Amino acid sequence: MANSGWLARGAGCAVTGMAVAFGLQIAASGLAVAQQTKSQPKAAPPAAAQKKQAPEKGAQQAPQSAWVKLCEKADLARRGKDGKEEREQKNICLTHHERLDGNTGMVLVSAAIREVEGMDKEHLMIMVPLGMAIPPGIKAAVYTKEQWEKAQKNEKIDEQQLKPIALHYSLCHPAGCTAEVEATKELVDSMKTGGGLMVLAINANAQPIAFPVPLDGFTTAHSGAPIDNKAYAQARGQLMQQIRQRQAELIKQHQEKQKQQQPAPAAAAEKKK
Repeated sequence: MANSGWLARGAGCAVTGMAVAFGLQIAASGLAVAQQTKSQPKAAPPAAAQKKQAPEKGAQQAPQSAWVKLCEKADLARRGKDGKEEREQKNICLTHHERLDGNTGMVLVSAAIREVEGMDKEHLMIMVPLGMAIPPGIKAAVYTKEQWEKAQKNEKIDEQQLKPIALHYSLCHPAGCTAEVEATKELVDSMKTGGGLMVLAINANAQPIAFPVPLDGFTTAHSGAPIDNKAYAQARGQLMQQIRQRQAELIKQHQEKQKQQQPAPAAAAEKKK
């Protein structure tokens, strides 16, 4: 529990950032893929499209979760009894959450539980943007639903109740850096009953940066069947297209504003006289 103070203080310092981050969570409905029991799962419409669809009178729409399960076959290398490398095809599943910046499309934070066929141990993987200090790694803690509500209201949380998790970076690439740790049964169970996962990384200025990950829908995704990868990719592609269109509109608006601020040629010539 020696690190719990750091985790709680870091979360407290970044409460405002947490609120802003929740405001940017346009990907929650845009990347969620509906689980259907009677037919092949298909992608839910992007967030912008969902806003245009008026719900039927008297109908209650359940909020879509940003957690999805993605599975695919992959060749894994292992050593045989003779010491030679052998390749074996295994099914790998990720119960995955991703939150994007609505203006740039950059991944603000992603979290996943990785399951590999034939292996008893699961792993928690968290990716944060580039620019974080590598040696400290990442700290995370599962907040109960009550703690999560308090965090959203900027209320103080008893740090002694937190159980910090230390993750070490394993890979960096253009999209960000990924850290991981074994996901024990206790950790997975706490995520199923928790309100959110608070992730903290240290930036280049030695300041803690909070990345909140809500756990709504995690249990259903983790325990349920995987969704269709093509449908997920299509929904994500639609969302990225919306972001690109937004970027183009913002650039156009900026250019028009600059033109309006520039003096007319005749007026400028008159001033020079």
